[in-house]
Amino acid sequence: MLISIIGESNASHKNYSLAEEVGRLLAEAEVTVVCGGMGGVMEAVCKGASNAGGRTVGILPGVNPSDANPWVDIPICTGLGHARNVIVVRSGLAVVAIGGAYGTLSEIGHALSDEIPVIGLNTWSFNREGNEDDSLHICKTPAQAVKTALLLANKRLHNCEN
Repeated sequence: MLISIIGESNASHKNYSLAEEVGRLLAEAEVTVVCGGMGGVMEAVCKGASNAGGRTVGILPGVNPSDANPWVDIPICTGLGHARNVIVVRSGLAVVAIGGAYGTLSEIGHALSDEIPVIGLNTWSFNREGNEDDSLHICKTPAQAVKTALLLANKRLHNCEN
């Protein structure tokens, strides 16, 4: 199973720690982590997954595989720059957003437009017409985020098989 992790490339200490723990928990659940393959949240989630024996895929913006962070097992060079964000979110059965700037916001939008569940951990929240939009599944802890991601990914996988 593939789950995509998105977040800022210049992660705060808090978001780096959250991402590393999410990576570890996903690896323990035998999930392959997909991300943008660079620094910040992407590096942290790969580090956590790798240190727990998991597999990581980095969808890179450029054409040089050596640009990937050291914990990416499978670097995929796209040469697409920020356009690779669509590939990142479409690769997973669910998306976990940790922190994030405008690139993360665009990825959240692409995922939600494609009906891919998005789990938020210390990330964006939305209001639509003055009311809170519950499109994002907001979680407080890495364990809750991973549990929710697995539940929604399995539900989506089951729906795809029918």
